[in-house]
Amino acid sequence: MLALLGFLTIFFFLFLIMTKRVSVIVALIAVPIVFALIGGFGPGIGQMMLDGVKGVAPTGVMLAFAILYFGVMNDAGMFDPVISRVLKLVKGDPLKIVVGTAVIAMLAHLDGSGASTFLIVIPALLPLYDRLGMSRLVLACVVALGAGTMNIVPWGGPMARAASALKLDVMDIFVPIVPAMMMGIIWVLAVAYWLGKKERQRLGVTDLVFDYHSELTEEQRQLRRPRLFWFNLLLTFVTIVALVANWLPLPIVFMISLVVALIVNYPNVKEQQERINAQAQGVVLVAAIIFAAGIFTGILSGTKMIDAMAASLVQLIPQELGGYIPIIVALTSMPLSLLFNPDAYYFGVLPVLSEAASAFGVAPLEVARAAVLGQMTTGFPISPLTASTFLLVGLAGVELGEHQKFTFGWAFGTTIVMTIAAVIVGAITL
Repeated sequence: MLALLGFLTIFFFLFLIMTKRVSVIVALIAVPIVFALIGGFGPGIGQMMLDGVKGVAPTGVMLAFAILYFGVMNDAGMFDPVISRVLKLVKGDPLKIVVGTAVIAMLAHLDGSGASTFLIVIPALLPLYDRLGMSRLVLACVVALGAGTMNIVPWGGPMARAASALKLDVMDIFVPIVPAMMMGIIWVLAVAYWLGKKERQRLGVTDLVFDYHSELTEEQRQLRRPRLFWFNLLLTFVTIVALVANWLPLPIVFMISLVVALIVNYPNVKEQQERINAQAQGVVLVAAIIFAAGIFTGILSGTKMIDAMAASLVQLIPQELGGYIPIIVALTSMPLSLLFNPDAYYFGVLPVLSEAASAFGVAPLEVARAAVLGQMTTGFPISPLTASTFLLVGLAGVELGEHQKFTFGWAFGTTIVMTIAAVIVGAITL
């Protein structure tokens, strides 16, 4: 009975958000409450929800301040010199341009936001691609691959969701798969080289120097702080080192870094408030989803629905396949980005898979690492379930279907390469 109640909770949650009957936040909170009341768990439901919110609080705070920090760095123009230098180096060589596109996309996606990455990279490079007659599908594909691979960063949406759903520490998931992520980056650069070589063969090389700064709006120029580039770069480097080395709790690192960034770049109180307000919508939405997810997982865990669902799944999984659940999760995670949005997968599907894997002696950490190798990382820029995908194809001026057809194989290949690397380094065991 408890397992059935749990599966009904998951089913109605997926149904409501995939048919867009209600918002994700409403579904995350309302659905588990209703089914917990049906199951007779009313007296303890408040404590379950509170425990769930407490469990995800560090992740929610970290994500909120990470978005604010990288938003300020982008406004201050930290990425501008790198983009300009890359464009000067590539000149009119299609091969260098495509590889440079991959580098710029990966650097721009340090903030973990697909929308901001596409808004930075596509408008900056599209005139160059058009001027040389290069394929817009290549531009969309390479930007998607770069952003997708970098979406594994600890402050990105997939990692935050995986940690929240399974009540794990973000860095415990991330650090062991850093080598796999590095292999993914190398793969993306190799793909960019291959696609660029094909473009060079088709178009040849021309003598052209492209000015990135001329593409900036007047408002963007006023926000830039070119004299503080080295300071901002050093601050970002120290921030990332502090995260990986775990010098301080993750939320505290971004809180301190944000304060320093605002004081140095925008000392005026009004300017500071404007920079925070500029990122407010994204911060509120993401943080609200994370805290709502705490209620969802808190109720499923507190009522033992998760345990009951996992037990029923274990009976269906052949014993000889139990130990391979992380590999199965990794290899299916990217294609499932086309069927499940990140909230549905990480909060609805992943906890059940993790509990089922635990029955076969597989740690939840391995299942979480497997999931983030593809689910809404390499898969998000081609998924019709994410708004940023439509922003990407809209800015690039390509059809969604053509973009998916062109990019799917390369994106899936990225997940396969990272999965193999994760197995080799022991982040996922066989």
